[in-house]
Amino acid sequence: MKKLLNYFTKIEWILWCSSITLIVGSFCIFDSSNPLSLIASLIGVTSIIFSAKGNPFGPFLMILFSSLYGYISYTFSYYGEMITYLGMTMPMAVIALISWLRHPYKGKKSEVEINLIGKKETILMFIASGIVTVLFYFILAALDTANLAPSTLSVTTSFLAVYLTFRRNPYFSVAYACNDIILVILWVLASLEDVKYLSVVICFVAFLFNDIYAFINWKSMAKKQNL
Repeated sequence: MKKLLNYFTKIEWILWCSSITLIVGSFCIFDSSNPLSLIASLIGVTSIIFSAKGNPFGPFLMILFSSLYGYISYTFSYYGEMITYLGMTMPMAVIALISWLRHPYKGKKSEVEINLIGKKETILMFIASGIVTVLFYFILAALDTANLAPSTLSVTTSFLAVYLTFRRNPYFSVAYACNDIILVILWVLASLEDVKYLSVVICFVAFLFNDIYAFINWKSMAKKQNL
């Protein structure tokens, strides 16, 4: 327990505890009938704080979060979110976990070795994300997905996030932050029809602040790793 307490900085403890409090509070107010949503949110925010440290436990928790979030998305016909998280984010989280475990920084299993990608790979990444976006647009349209435009854009940012996570690149958290913003919009629209989804909105607001911190911390880690 002492080792765990010392592992996170005061800022990280404040950020995590504040996020947990916000998520639990919103659940009690708006969605106390759906404990699965609460469990998914708690796992998700914990995943981010571990990923912010470059710890492989982050991608492991993301695997659990993706499966739960995929089901929650299904309940509101957000098929884009369901397909994205179950068919892309979850499998890529498995691949990312393997990649992070295989590339510890100086043998330190709790910190991944950061990787920078070149211009050629960046261009190919964006081309691939464009192809994925167009493909999913037609798939989601065929499934009569609610709020099609933001749902499609969420696929784009999710693809970039999982790819950069797999590649151990600091900008994975920027992509996730962009995805958080889109998801806030999606679930605000959902909450206009059912107020219980406000708890999901607050969840992704908490995710946003954690992802912003993750990027800041990874840039600091990159400097320490002489990148």
